Amino acid sequence: MKPSNVLILPGWQNSGPLHWQSLWEQQHGYQRVQQHDWLRPLRGDWLIQLEETVLTCSEPAVLVAHSMGCLLVAAWAAHSQNTHRVKAALLVAPGDLERPDLREQVPGWAPIALQPLPFVSALLGSHNDSYCSLERAQLFAYAWGAHFVDYGEVGHINADSGLGDWADGHALLKTLMKDET
Repeated sequence: MKPSNVLILPGWQNSGPLHWQSLWEQQHGYQRVQQHDWLRPLRGDWLIQLEETVLTCSEPAVLVAHSMGCLLVAAWAAHSQNTHRVKAALLVAPGDLERPDLREQVPGWAPIALQPLPFVSALLGSHNDSYCSLERAQLFAYAWGAHFVDYGEVGHINADSGLGDWADGHALLKTLMKDET
């Protein structure tokens, strides 16, 4: 698989230089789906950016989503006619934008799409994620048909979690990339 067909989908405010998504992009040549506004994300705009990027891939894409990027994958899969162009998705620490405090900060992303994803996926959740309870992460995994991985107590599974380039996560991604189901 060409590295450019592995699409990095950061969440709200993007992923900074020490985030594992940014490190994977640098180390492996994966492609970040660029958004017009990382601070005031418009769901429709983000959906279009993902759709256009998937269409540029020369072979089925693999999606690597973090936080709100997970919700983007679910919303995109619920509406796109091009889901067959995605092989798999790694969904890490989904943000629960139906929570009142987060809904106010990032309006327009609720309700969260809860249809099964038409491609193989794994969702990692943390017991002490300040943006999504473990129970909600499990509910999203169940609704999306994703394999759920309980990743313990590592916060929002981001740069603040001290994961560096997160070799465990990359190993899981490699497994998904090989999965033919």
